[in-house]
Amino acid sequence: MKPLEGILVIEFSQFMAGPSAGLRLADLGARVIKIERPEVGEGTRQLAIKNLFIDDDSLLFHTINRNKESYTADLKNPEDLKRIKKLIISADIMTHNFRPGVMEKIGLDYETVRGINPKIVYGVVSGYGPLGPWAKKPGQDLLIQALSGLSYLSGSANDHPTPMGLAVCDILTGIHLAQGILAALIRRGKTQKGGLIEVSLLESTLDFQFEVLTTHFNDGGKHPKRAKQGNAHAYLSAPYGIYKTKDGYLSLAMTPITKLATLLQIDIPRAYKLEKNWFDKRNEIMDLLRSVFITKTTEQWLVLLEKENIWCSNVYSYKDLLEHEGYKALQMDQDIITSNGKNIRTTRCPIRIDEERYYNTKSGPKLGEDTERIIKEFSL
Repeated sequence: MKPLEGILVIEFSQFMAGPSAGLRLADLGARVIKIERPEVGEGTRQLAIKNLFIDDDSLLFHTINRNKESYTADLKNPEDLKRIKKLIISADIMTHNFRPGVMEKIGLDYETVRGINPKIVYGVVSGYGPLGPWAKKPGQDLLIQALSGLSYLSGSANDHPTPMGLAVCDILTGIHLAQGILAALIRRGKTQKGGLIEVSLLESTLDFQFEVLTTHFNDGGKHPKRAKQGNAHAYLSAPYGIYKTKDGYLSLAMTPITKLATLLQIDIPRAYKLEKNWFDKRNEIMDLLRSVFITKTTEQWLVLLEKENIWCSNVYSYKDLLEHEGYKALQMDQDIITSNGKNIRTTRCPIRIDEERYYNTKSGPKLGEDTERIIKEFSL
């Protein structure tokens, strides 16, 4: 039995952050019903990565909405809204990511919903929180990366601000939403009362940077300093970073320069032997290491370094990773099947409970696929 079996989630959320929380709850056994607009549906149905579609919906929609049901409703239609409110009576969780004020106009704000169902856990995703000058700005991943300072951590010293190459703010916010919802469910088990869970893309992204922001608060407010080349962490000393080898790349984590110099049989200036200099002289030290690592293949270096318990690794492409036995041992991917019988290869839930991996073959639903069945089941 999955841990969330018997839990009903009503999902008004669109795009990535809210639906990713719903995806995780569904992976863990919850029943998730997406409430979508008639005819057009949830925005992600037409938001494609690399213009990849399966039937009429984007591959991205199927990826983030697997194992969910679709119920269409026009929330401006009094009859449809009446049915939704009746459905809420049976729900354990409700989520949305409308801008502040929208749900109040519709009549599905937290206070109204709590009046309908006092036990409901009500989750809200926003871009910047409910108050302040940014409250009604569009909450989008790249915009949040840019505003939050995150884009000054990636890339190397002479690069422009460099965002991370995936929707990291959305995904992190979805994780936090799921965490908050699960905490509220535990509290509800003790008090029989629901609660309001609020997360925002900006707050989640700031929390993601808690270690470096704490450093910034306490180092006199200095700007992040990225390494000249091969930067992997703007706040860590040499040799931390990525190095070119004769046939590829090598990543090198925390290792005393003195130990590394002995192993590589290179002479280093006296200043490099003092740990207090390993950050200020990071570029010089990394330049020296680059001149050494370029002389042999990645595999030759790995054999030498791993034997001495140096923290290092190859730098893999997706192709290299997916063909490696280390990946295969995880049993991380699965096939999901669309309503039209088409197969999509994707990843599984990353959580194992009692040694069990959770798989599900149901892809994202067709728009309104479950509307009539849900109306009958809940007598709407």
